[in-house]
Formats: sequence, C-alpha cells, structure tokens
Amino acid sequence: MSYKTANKNTGYDVIVAVLCLTIAVITIYPMWYVLILSISNPNAVARGEVWILPKGFYFDSYKIIFDDFRMWRGLRNSVFYTVTGTVLMLITSSLAAYPLTRPNLKGRTAVVIFLLIPMYISGGLIPTFLVISKLGLYNTVWALIIPGCYGIWNIILCRTFFMTISQELWESASIDGANNYQIFLQIYIPLSKPVLAVIAIYTVVAIWNSWFASMVYQPNEVLHPVQMYLQRVLISQTLKLDAMKDLPLDQETRKWLLRKALTAKQLKYSIIIFVTLPIIMVYPMFQKHFVKGVMLGSLKG
Repeated sequence: MSYKTANKNTGYDVIVAVLCLTIAVITIYPMWYVLILSISNPNAVARGEVWILPKGFYFDSYKIIFDDFRMWRGLRNSVFYTVTGTVLMLITSSLAAYPLTRPNLKGRTAVVIFLLIPMYISGGLIPTFLVISKLGLYNTVWALIIPGCYGIWNIILCRTFFMTISQELWESASIDGANNYQIFLQIYIPLSKPVLAVIAIYTVVAIWNSWFASMVYQPNEVLHPVQMYLQRVLISQTLKLDAMKDLPLDQETRKWLLRKALTAKQLKYSIIIFVTLPIIMVYPMFQKHFVKGVMLGSLKG
C-alpha cells in the first residue's frame, strides 16, 4: 500500500471517528443533562447553572418517587402491558407471516394486499373508540393490549425474513414426516431470532412509551401505565408554578412555596430517569440479534 493510500485511509478513519463521536455526544448528552438536573440542588437548577456536572447533590425528589404508591402501581401496569403486548405481537406476527411464505397458499397475493391497505389507511380515532367500546374493552386492561397485539409492518417484516430461509429445509422436514406446526416451531422460529428480536425491541419501546391510548380508553386511574403518571406530574407542576405567580402572599410564604415548587419541578427530571432506566436495560438482552435483524434485506449472499 502506498503512502498516499495509507494517508487517505487514515484521514477517512479520523473523519468517521469524529463524526461518530459527535453523534454519540448529541445522543447521550440529553439523557446526561436530565440525570444531573435530577440530582442537583434545586436552586442551582432554577438559576440555570447546571450544564456538565451536578451541583450540590440532592436526592429528595427520588425519595418522593419511591414513597409514592401511584408510581409503583403505574410501573406494575406498564410492565404487564409491555410483556403481554410484546409476547402477543411476536406470536401474531410469526403465525401470520408463516402461511404467507407458502407458495401453495391460495389467494396469498390478495391477503398481502388486504394487509397493506390498513397499514397506510387508518380508520381514525373515533371509529377505533367505537369499536373498542362495542367490544367491551373500554376502561379495561385489554383496551391497551388487544388493539396493539399485532402489527402489519411486523407481519411483512417477519414474512420477508421467513422467505430467506432455504426452501430445501422445509422440503426435507416435510419428507421426514414433519407437519407445518413442527416445521414452524422447530425450524423457522429458531432461525428467526434476529427478526424476532427487532420486532420485540420495537414493540417494547412503543408500548412502554405509550400514554395517549390510556388517556383515551382508560378513565380509571388504577389502570394507567407509568407514562400517564409522568404526564400528570409534568402538567400539574407546570400549572402550580403558573398559578403561584398571581397569588397575594407574604414574602416568607412565597419563599416557602417557591422552594416546594422547585423541588416538585425537579421531581419530573427524577421521574424521567426512573421511567427510562428499565427500557434502557432491555436493549442489551436483544443486542446480539438486533444488529443482524435491522440489516434484513440490505445484504445478499
């Protein structure tokens, strides 16, 4: 290799490394910023003095979170919704995708077209609300689970991966006397861990971060996920700070209320960290298969 070529490669590597480092900082810093705000002195946070490192460690907001049973109830509900919804999503996606790979399935093209239509054209919020109400799902845990237990895009993705599995494997197993259920469970599913990992992590993130569906379909606060708890805290603290500005209070009372408001305001940063940590911990579990799964269809051979 010539000196010019080696120098060019080195320059390219430096540019790529700087670009990756910049993207990493841009991605990580917002989370770091919220973390240091959640453990810094409320007065320093209010004055805008916290940027890189925390100032004056303060953990009372986390103590408030741990003592609030509503947060733990919401966390329990979120775990239930996420685990149940993800398992059902994997089952429905794989079961629907497998028959669509079989060339002897009559009307296979029509079924695929039928699936594609609702993927691009949605009925909207009101028809969905009416359907959920008529099915008796309104104000139940199933209002968040049943409508989200399948995904057209996930079915198409799973079907695409299944079609990359050698047809000879299916034929060999069929000759040996295996039926479709055995072939599906013993051959296709073990070979499909990458795509199933992708579907699982996308579903986990989507369900964990969801709060709007609960707001629409679950008036009962007992059923709310932890994201609804976070949403209520963010709104309530904003309203309290706005309302306090116009109250006719003496100086000492105003200072006391301001100190309480600053602590309550910092509470939202602590909740964001607490709610985000479980979903961050999920990624390493799927990392081995996730990279291969997201590259589905990009490489041949």
